[in-house]
Amino acid sequence: MAIDCLVLGAGQEIGKSCVVVTINGKKIMFDCGMHMGCDDHNRYPDFSILSKSGDFDNTISCLIITHFHMDHVGALPYFTEVCGYNGPVYMSYPTKALSPLMLEDYRRIMVDRRGEEELFTSAHIASCMNKVIPLDLKQTIQVDEDLQIRAYYAGHVLGAVMVYAKVGDAAIVYTGDYNMTTDRHLGAAKIDRLQLDLLISESTYATTTRGSKYPREREFLQAVHKCVAGGGKALIPSFALGRAQELCMLLDDYWERMNIKVPIYFSSGLTIQANMYYKMLISWTSQNVKEKHVTHNPFDFKNVKDFDRSLIHAPGPCVLFATPGMLCAGFSLEVFKHWAPSPLNLVALPGYSVAGTVGHKLMSGKPTTVDLYNGTKVDVRCKIHQVAFSPHTDAKGIMDLTKFLSPKNIVLVHGEKPSMMSLKDKITSELGIPCFVPANGETVSVASTTFVKANASDMFLKICSNPNFRFSNSSTQLRVTDQRTADGVLVIEKSKKAKIVHQDEVSEVLHEKDHVVSLAYCCPVKVKGESDDVGLIKQLSEKISETVSCADEIHESETCLQVGSFKGSLCLKEECVHRRGISSSCSEVKFLCCNWSVADLELGWGIINAMKQNL
Repeated sequence: MAIDCLVLGAGQEIGKSCVVVTINGKKIMFDCGMHMGCDDHNRYPDFSILSKSGDFDNTISCLIITHFHMDHVGALPYFTEVCGYNGPVYMSYPTKALSPLMLEDYRRIMVDRRGEEELFTSAHIASCMNKVIPLDLKQTIQVDEDLQIRAYYAGHVLGAVMVYAKVGDAAIVYTGDYNMTTDRHLGAAKIDRLQLDLLISESTYATTTRGSKYPREREFLQAVHKCVAGGGKALIPSFALGRAQELCMLLDDYWERMNIKVPIYFSSGLTIQANMYYKMLISWTSQNVKEKHVTHNPFDFKNVKDFDRSLIHAPGPCVLFATPGMLCAGFSLEVFKHWAPSPLNLVALPGYSVAGTVGHKLMSGKPTTVDLYNGTKVDVRCKIHQVAFSPHTDAKGIMDLTKFLSPKNIVLVHGEKPSMMSLKDKITSELGIPCFVPANGETVSVASTTFVKANASDMFLKICSNPNFRFSNSSTQLRVTDQRTADGVLVIEKSKKAKIVHQDEVSEVLHEKDHVVSLAYCCPVKVKGESDDVGLIKQLSEKISETVSCADEIHESETCLQVGSFKGSLCLKEECVHRRGISSSCSEVKFLCCNWSVADLELGWGIINAMKQNL
């Protein structure tokens, strides 16, 4: 059987993550996201590839969302409420709690503020969330008789999970987005060592290896401090959940230590609302946060306030966290239009920005003007500062996870094509694991594991249990190893369960007579002497005829002697056994086609003498 991996989104790009995997007849959709840099039909995955008729209930066995970011959950209400999928939807408890906030915030920005077509309503979001079945960490869910899934901690953002799925003997892991290192508020990804046919991994930072986080934190703090000390305003575009909490903890602590009185603002009530969930879901945070929570809640920020829209034009320095991230729309883009023309101000981009967003344009160089979505241009005289505070793992993290899990195959998604191809070559050359980088709409097929369950005979089990100790001396101690081996024969009879038996039981199991073990052996031999070749051949032929009475078909030529076959009870001397590699345990051995050349008769006489003594 094969495992088919169809990529509907995040194939050789970052955005609208959606991968459909078929395992032994079961179809699982992992993530159902939207592209933050698109405003046309490419915004959502092409679901028509799955079913032209739109019958998704009989096509998809289940749908699993890994976390609440819009590029992983943004198309879910559209798929369930507009496209009509009514099958099971799974996500973690925090993701179920926070996804409606993200979806409603996005809908409000795109429809109410930008006037775009409403692809799903608030009612759609509520109806969609009512269908969600929450997952707990390491909880094994039996979706149906054949399919089981399990969630593992992924770091990245609150509630993010990796997903293990198994059908029969075939198993895969879909990582979603994950982080292999801890940060201020979340722990590192954790997963069991599993036997996998396929690993599907994100590859956002496929060629980037980040150093220590402390120099990056110091660089970010210095840039923000320098801006406000000079009377400027610092804009930090970030999504309300995840990175905002990380950076607020960092700035709040720095403001306390440096006794800075400049206000820090949140632009969205969503972030304040989200902080309530962070306080409630402490068990999903890092060990550091759990320990601090005993004495005080680390998400109760002392220096962070809610932002009023009238403060956009207020004089004096400030720091503003504005949503959404990447400057892709909404309030962060509105503030950017007003603050970008001033050289005193700063735009700090704390993570990755998808192609097509204003954030990506700012990161790609130092533009003096930027085109916005509605066709207007903005003069950019402010400072642009980018620091990698991304919650995604880096290239080393991807390699570490791949080495740890050692899957038979790996598929890379959620990355930029040039970097993904580079990582693919590295995985293939260093780890020897077949690696694939499919584009959107492409399917990768890999072989799945199938195990045959078999009984074992008592004799075979007894032989397996007999120890076979080997002793070896090292420079400091005696080493003892158990190198037990057992030769078994797998017998599969029609309509009966497979069975492994000892080789001595084969005849009885098959109801056949004993068989003779036959060996074919050819070797060049020679002797020292002054006889000509013909004389030596003649001499050897006569010796074989005298010694082995049952030998037949002895043919002589000028340079070669060929014996058709001869047999007999054989027990060669120990040194001969080792030299020849012949098993002395065979009660009857048949030699076939022994070509002895005159070129080397010395060894030939040794064999004949040994045989003469023992036959």
